[in-house]
Amino acid sequence: MAKLALNKSTLNREGKNLKSYRQFVPALDLKRKQLMAARVKIRNDLLAFQQTLDTLKLQIKEEFSVLATAEIDVGRLVKVEAIELDYYNLVGLQLPKLGRFCVEPQEYSKLATPLWFDALVLNLEQSVKLEAEVMIAQRQLCLLDEGLRKTTQRLNLFDKVLIPTTEKNIRKIKIALSDAERAGVVRAKIAKNKRRRLAFT
Repeated sequence: MAKLALNKSTLNREGKNLKSYRQFVPALDLKRKQLMAARVKIRNDLLAFQQTLDTLKLQIKEEFSVLATAEIDVGRLVKVEAIELDYYNLVGLQLPKLGRFCVEPQEYSKLATPLWFDALVLNLEQSVKLEAEVMIAQRQLCLLDEGLRKTTQRLNLFDKVLIPTTEKNIRKIKIALSDAERAGVVRAKIAKNKRRRLAFT
């Protein structure tokens, strides 16, 4: 670290730095609070998606228990055609959200399949969409955690390092300048007394 110059220009520069650092702290604190609130909301959304998905899977398992004995490949009944993500900005952080979601059910004969087959396909479509929502919410949480970590680091840098260091530097410069001023006054008095003595002799 460079040695601190104990002069007025450095004092002015440190004063400007301190002022700008203090302006950053409230903005960073607000950003951190907004990210924390968004994280709580997305966690709740994720839990809701997960609970709905679990309930739906249990419902499929109970209502369509005949699937265990049937010769139906459930994995091929529903095919995801397209998933498009949209992004939205949350205090400088780009978060994904589900945009377009297209599911294509496999072609099957309505006459050759049981009556409950249509309901099964609808439930499977809903299940696939919920799984996509869960994955997107998990990705949002990861991005929010990373953004929150960086924002907290920046806030701590300003609040715990830069501002105290700058305040310490300002105190040090003010003490040095007042000492230099006092020393100048003392030198002036000594010189004045010396001139007086020389004038009397």
